[in-house]
Amino acid sequence: MQSIDNITKYSATDIDNFAQELNRDGICVIPHLFEQNLIEEWLEAFKNLFYTRQNQPGGLAPREVSRYYLTLPWISPFANEWVFANPVIMEILQRVFYQEYVMVQLGVDVPFPGSDYQETHRDFRPLFCDRIVTPLYALAVNFPLVEVTPDNGPFQMARGTHLLPREVGLQKIASGEIPMESFYMQPGDVIVRSPLALHRGSPNQTNQPRPMVVMGYAMHWLHTPKVDLTLPQDYYDNLSAELRQMLRCKIVEQLPHEKVETYINFKY
Repeated sequence: MQSIDNITKYSATDIDNFAQELNRDGICVIPHLFEQNLIEEWLEAFKNLFYTRQNQPGGLAPREVSRYYLTLPWISPFANEWVFANPVIMEILQRVFYQEYVMVQLGVDVPFPGSDYQETHRDFRPLFCDRIVTPLYALAVNFPLVEVTPDNGPFQMARGTHLLPREVGLQKIASGEIPMESFYMQPGDVIVRSPLALHRGSPNQTNQPRPMVVMGYAMHWLHTPKVDLTLPQDYYDNLSAELRQMLRCKIVEQLPHEKVETYINFKY
């Protein structure tokens, strides 16, 4: 069981600071939020799931060379309130979203040996045109299942580019005015980021995959057709009313044995 210390060590001031960083930089890093045993359990389950999906038509979504995305099924250990409704994460989201928000995505991005730099991109289009800066309306929460090092394909992002027109951000990155920063992480660390900030995956030069979980949250009115959550009826029925309202999901009697990924186009 996750220790309560991992919550109480973050004060209201700490969480205010995370929210300020998120608004200003488009990203904040929460160190040591999840305990090692939780991450190890997820890693073992992920490995089994990946190799099953690998042998199913459409079971993996391509993410350029030697890089894949897959949706996690709503079963143990992935169906874990301590993760998808973690109190620290929820407190940050409540500070930056101005209306009710919903969870819309639970998946994993994984670069394998042989992956290269991704094209620098955004995960969302702006609400209007990119000359109109809007409050944060969608966020990605990422945490790795292994240590993220300089060699195994760290996530890279240019801080503050969620506030800039795309072409201006790309020019500032190209000139070196805004660096493309690598985020090295320990298992248990969590990133909360704006999908509008310009970012990319980098090459995995090791002989092991580097799985990174992604949980997507958005204001309740945002249409998100590329990602989906499917929950078993019995699990959904046992959730609190508050959590049922937070999950934008399809409810089924029994989860399907196979999943065809629909989140194919991911770059803007």
